[in-house]
Amino acid sequence: MNIDKFKHQHVAILDGIGRLREAVRAGIAENADDIATRIVKISAVIKLHLAIEDTVLYPAVADSADRKLARLGEAYQREMNGIAGEYFEFASRWNLPARLKADPEGFRADANRVLRVLFERMRREDTEFYPAIDAAAATV
Repeated sequence: MNIDKFKHQHVAILDGIGRLREAVRAGIAENADDIATRIVKISAVIKLHLAIEDTVLYPAVADSADRKLARLGEAYQREMNGIAGEYFEFASRWNLPARLKADPEGFRADANRVLRVLFERMRREDTEFYPAIDAAAATV
């Protein structure tokens, strides 16, 4: 299975998070419009990424002859359900400039918590899950 598209989407999501951080560092209230727009853009990429994972990647991994990989995929999918729910709650809470301006420190705390979890999850996929998929594909 070729997973290059998933890897490229991770790069796009991480880039979006990096740009969001830059805008936050420059001032939440002052950059509320830009921050809200970036949250919407990142959310669109994440939503697409998750949809493709759920319809293509996880089913293919579940059907793998490598049972260890199949179990790993199941664990990753279960875990992602909770992470995705938290992320989309965060995005819907902070996708309007007025909300950002009304509670910049609440946004900062929420963003630090939610985006850290998302970042760490993608890094684990990049260092554990995707290499396992690539290794299984190389043995076929």
